[in-house]
Amino acid sequence: MAQVLPPALQAVIDAFAALPGVGARTAERYAYSILKRDPSVARQLAGALEDLPGGVGYCTKTFALVPAGQSLSDLYTDPRRDKTVVAVVAEPFDVVALEKTGQYHGTYHVLGGLVSPIDGVSPEQLHIAELVARISEDNVKEVILATNASVEGESTALYIQQQLDDTKVTVTRLARGLAVGVDLEYADQITLGRALENRTKL
Repeated sequence: MAQVLPPALQAVIDAFAALPGVGARTAERYAYSILKRDPSVARQLAGALEDLPGGVGYCTKTFALVPAGQSLSDLYTDPRRDKTVVAVVAEPFDVVALEKTGQYHGTYHVLGGLVSPIDGVSPEQLHIAELVARISEDNVKEVILATNASVEGESTALYIQQQLDDTKVTVTRLARGLAVGVDLEYADQITLGRALENRTKL
């Protein structure tokens, strides 16, 4: 059978198609778009991807993304941030979503996912134990459960709430301005801001 596309192009299409949410047709458009542009664009993209694994690390306290070699997130060390308030999110880009509202001035705690038995993700695989430890270490007074309004997000929030039952910390949840099933990072800033402002005590 005759080869339809050059192997070099097909390899790029396959690489894009392996990414979550990218279908075969979209992968083809991405790859062809890069091919049509100046070769410097492809080299720039290749260089950025090459530098990615070694250029990013995780905050040892909040588990947010930080430059490689940096141990603590600026959002944690900044003296203007209130360490007694912690927003618990599933993934690092949820931090970006909340920061864009401009209405939150506490710190964060990134779980690294959500409890999902069907996907083989148990509470022990998430940064929940570290969250519990932070309660006393930072004299935390409020924990905002900012997980997605999905089955996994609700299950994770309930589990965390149970783990904090023996503490004196106030546990709140983002208000239901967020539609069920919508990932935090895709919520618009106004909706997310109102959900943060109108969070409810659990």
